[in-house]
Amino acid sequence: MTTTSADGPIKSLSLRGRVVAISQLLVIAALLASNALLVTLLQRQLVHQLDDRLRAATVAAARLSDRAETPGEAAPRVRDAVERELTGDIYVAYLDADGQVEETPRPPKNSAPQLPDLNLEAVDSRDSRPFQSAARKGNGEWRVIAAPLNSGPSNVESSNAESSNFARRQKAEGASYAGIVVAASLNPINTTIRHLGVWMLVIDSLVLVLLAVVGWFAVRAGLRPLRRIETTAAAIAAGDLSSRVPPPASTRTELGRLSAALNGMLDRIEAGDAARAATNERMRTFIADASHELRTPLFGIKGFTELYRMGGMPERADVDTAMNRMEREAGRLVRIVEDLLLLARLDEEDTTADAHLPLHLTPMDLRTLAADALHDVRALAPERSVRLTGPGGGPPGGAPVLGDEARLRQVTSNLVGNAIAHTLPGTPVRIGVGTLGDLAVLELSDQGPGMTAEQATHVFDRFYRADTARARTQTGGAGLGLSIVNSLVTAHHGRVEVDTAPGEGTTFRVLLPLHPDSSVSHS
Repeated sequence: MTTTSADGPIKSLSLRGRVVAISQLLVIAALLASNALLVTLLQRQLVHQLDDRLRAATVAAARLSDRAETPGEAAPRVRDAVERELTGDIYVAYLDADGQVEETPRPPKNSAPQLPDLNLEAVDSRDSRPFQSAARKGNGEWRVIAAPLNSGPSNVESSNAESSNFARRQKAEGASYAGIVVAASLNPINTTIRHLGVWMLVIDSLVLVLLAVVGWFAVRAGLRPLRRIETTAAAIAAGDLSSRVPPPASTRTELGRLSAALNGMLDRIEAGDAARAATNERMRTFIADASHELRTPLFGIKGFTELYRMGGMPERADVDTAMNRMEREAGRLVRIVEDLLLLARLDEEDTTADAHLPLHLTPMDLRTLAADALHDVRALAPERSVRLTGPGGGPPGGAPVLGDEARLRQVTSNLVGNAIAHTLPGTPVRIGVGTLGDLAVLELSDQGPGMTAEQATHVFDRFYRADTARARTQTGGAGLGLSIVNSLVTAHHGRVEVDTAPGEGTTFRVLLPLHPDSSVSHS
């Protein structure tokens, strides 16, 4: 058996249904409270009006001076006087000293009040205050005022002398009446209140139905932005990260701020997802390229060892040749692994505060590195024309920096090796050094085939090669040299620029912050 909590029906509704239901409940509570207050105030007002009329009728009946006449003769005058003061069903009676009804000048038409003990003391104690009494027949109620006659018309504007004359006249005429009772039925008031209650229920029901219909469509229109957000969230859950919430008319509202926040969050999610996808793609490419670069020398070593094991090297000269090839392949493996370790340490340096690759920074001049690079080119490729200039041409100049000389030599060595490996023999090379503004410049330019703009954007990627069809020989390298150059220069708070175009050669430009110390050697 399933049990449902008290708030189960509300929770099972949609947001629009909840808002309308809660609004209806609040309106119902407000209508019931206001109607109850209105009915109570109206009933009290009607009773007060009835009390005022009863007081007026009491005064009118008490002022009659001919009560010694027979009841038949006095009754018309009493009835006329009372009816002038109050219309409707009225009850008038005179009491003796013991509280017994002696005369009823206006007999009741249908019923009469059930009077309590109204002797002289009881009448005096009531002090002409209205009270309620049940009917003799039926379930009705009466509003009753009991007043002593010997006090005269105490409830009207009369003097004490007039009251005393009235009492002496009653005594001289032998009147035995001690009090008077005037009552009126509350049935008309109760009937009016009941009719009013019925009409209020009918009107309130119509109002609630109208408010429910209007509120349903009004809430539907008000929640339209939330439905758009819901649709966008569903599209995103389905994988469409490009979906956006329509911009709101105003960002000052809650929905406006929510829409703006969601769009901002979606922008960051989409950017992060794109970055992760690009990182994963680069990682897959890196792993594939690294595996290929490591596999080539390993397969060479493995091939020579299997050839030796199978007896394919009977002569000593064959063994020596194989050992030399294996040594070269092992050296190539070592260089690749060292380059990968260096790049990994540089990456850790970028993402953590620990010094995984400590740089020994000292004042130095880039002209020293430029001169060494000039000698390296002449030693590695004597057939090439190489010259030392300033940035872009002209005479070379001083370029004082604060750097790690060993790491910066690695930068120039990789740039020289890249220029020799990727250009034809005899291609001229230019080495420039000097300053540009507040930056020290070291550049290496060749007149080789150059690269396209697309190739230039990936030139610093690991294992990237502009010519993918070219075999990866020991002179071609593993495609890590320029990645190391870029990482080392970035570690020195500098940057590397590439200027190239197809058929116009390539220029790599290293830019480092100038060191203000002018005592650096310029030799």
